[in-house]
Amino acid sequence: MFLHLGGDVSVSTKELIAILDMSLTARSGATGEYLKAIREDGLVKDVSGGSPKSIVITDGHVYLSAISPLTLKRRAECGGLPPEGMPEEEV
Repeated sequence: MFLHLGGDVSVSTKELIAILDMSLTARSGATGEYLKAIREDGLVKDVSGGSPKSIVITDGHVYLSAISPLTLKRRAECGGLPPEGMPEEEV
């Protein structure tokens, strides 16, 4: 199964490690340090268009997504894609 992160990006749910709320990273020094380190290593892929709401950690990369963590969680539970005809944020 694949999880659609927005734009043209999907990841295998088998590779999924965590989905984090971007707004909470400001409160966590450890998460901020982790993001800084992996950015320096070139492992961060920003698919948010500059407005990230979620941090999606997989086996190989970390993705910044404009889709809320709750929406991504719901997608992961129901098959990865939004139902046809439904806007991405309403899933």
